[in-house]
Amino acid sequence: MLAKINSYALNGLDGYGVTVEVDIHMGLPSIEVVGLPDTAIKESRERVRSAIKNSGYDFSPRKITVNLAPAHTKKEGPIFDLAIALGILMSTEQAGVDERNTPLKSVGEYVFLGELSLSGAVTRINGVMPMLIAAREQGVKKIVIPKANVNEAKYIRGIDVYAVDTLSSAVALLNGEECDPIEKCDVVLDCAYGGGEDLKYVKGQFAAKRALEIAAAGGHNIIMIGSPGGGKTMLAKCLPGILPDLTEAEALETTKIHSVAGILDENNGIVSTRPFRSPHHTASRIALTGGGSSAKPGEISYAHNGVLFLDELPEYPRSVLEILRQPLEDGVVSVSRISRSVEYPANFMLVASMNPCPCGYYGSNAHQCTCSPAQIQKYMSRISGPLLDRIDLHISVDEVHYDDLTKETETESSADVRKRVNAARAVQTARYAGTGVHSNAKMTGEMIKKYCVLDSAAERILQAAFDKLGMSARAYTRILKVARTIADLDGKADITAAHIAEAVMYRSLDKAVK
Repeated sequence: MLAKINSYALNGLDGYGVTVEVDIHMGLPSIEVVGLPDTAIKESRERVRSAIKNSGYDFSPRKITVNLAPAHTKKEGPIFDLAIALGILMSTEQAGVDERNTPLKSVGEYVFLGELSLSGAVTRINGVMPMLIAAREQGVKKIVIPKANVNEAKYIRGIDVYAVDTLSSAVALLNGEECDPIEKCDVVLDCAYGGGEDLKYVKGQFAAKRALEIAAAGGHNIIMIGSPGGGKTMLAKCLPGILPDLTEAEALETTKIHSVAGILDENNGIVSTRPFRSPHHTASRIALTGGGSSAKPGEISYAHNGVLFLDELPEYPRSVLEILRQPLEDGVVSVSRISRSVEYPANFMLVASMNPCPCGYYGSNAHQCTCSPAQIQKYMSRISGPLLDRIDLHISVDEVHYDDLTKETETESSADVRKRVNAARAVQTARYAGTGVHSNAKMTGEMIKKYCVLDSAAERILQAAFDKLGMSARAYTRILKVARTIADLDGKADITAAHIAEAVMYRSLDKAVK
């Protein structure tokens, strides 16, 4: 008997339906899986055989052919184990058929997802949330998932989700036994605290803290330059605490990526705060952008709607840094492999830190720099001009004095700064409503022309800075975007000369690398 069971698969973050066809006939006992399966799917033959036997069902030693349709798409992972096992049971008339051995109507109503253990238990799989969203959009009404994935499934409305923990419970559903779908709940986000360090414990560094506030309010990229021990890393770790609240749409979009990658917190089931990723400088290009044989997302996609922190930026290979240019501009990264090409979101804030020279003490008042001008120039040239053009704010982090460290008074907390950031981001959300843009950093050329109008005094300051620093056209637009954010934090509708002057101050590296 030929049996058909509905399942689902992913291509990047896009889901599509897969029909698992099982045919059993006379021949040498074997299980053959066709339809471009990967190694994990081919190995499902042994998992399925043991799971069926250990669940108390008969596994007849006959020739079994399993087809995963459509056959032209590459199938990956163990997510089809449950569907294959049910197909075999249905084909051998042990489940999903009536007394006349006709397939039950309920069989076609469900989509089955799950990996099987040898005992017959249904275990956790990756990518459940994007598959649920895609299935709902494509008209699927009922879907069966492992019980271990319930936490990420409970936030997706508009589709009935059933959780099973054993092959036997899945058979009961297939046979039409009534079962209640899991209860859905609203997305609960952590809007009280973004995590990380608190700015009130950072001694001194008032200019750097101001720059971090501007970066968080407008979604701007930022680089901090200073001697070792000045607090660059601690300042970066303070950023999650002042980032604007994550919206429900952003949370679901970010969770989809983490679900596919298998890094989602099983207990929460959703990413409730903005991600903060900090890959080591030995990370490869594939680790950063994604790829590999299965074209998985990389660090820049894990940081989607959050922060990518690159500590000691010049220590990263230049070839790795250069691949950031396209994602920083477009907010997406394309991963192409022989079998397929996928696109992942990569809309992140780049936060970087670096020393001013190889020894770290160029320009220091407390230590003597031992580097020659040629060494300093070579060190700075590890970061290309086009990459620096895409970083909106360049901040000098000065060494902290003893008096600052021993002061008992606390400065402004991250919670207070976050209130201003949220207010500024609310202005931007209202300004760009319906355009798909949510922050000043992502303004288009048309938006810049409309919302960044300068008076004559501001024009003169910007022109003088442009000529003196030899800025590129991209750096010019970055200054306008930063000035727009400063005006928003100031509660002003118009950009003034003071806003432009402050924005120009944050371009200190433009001339240094030319």
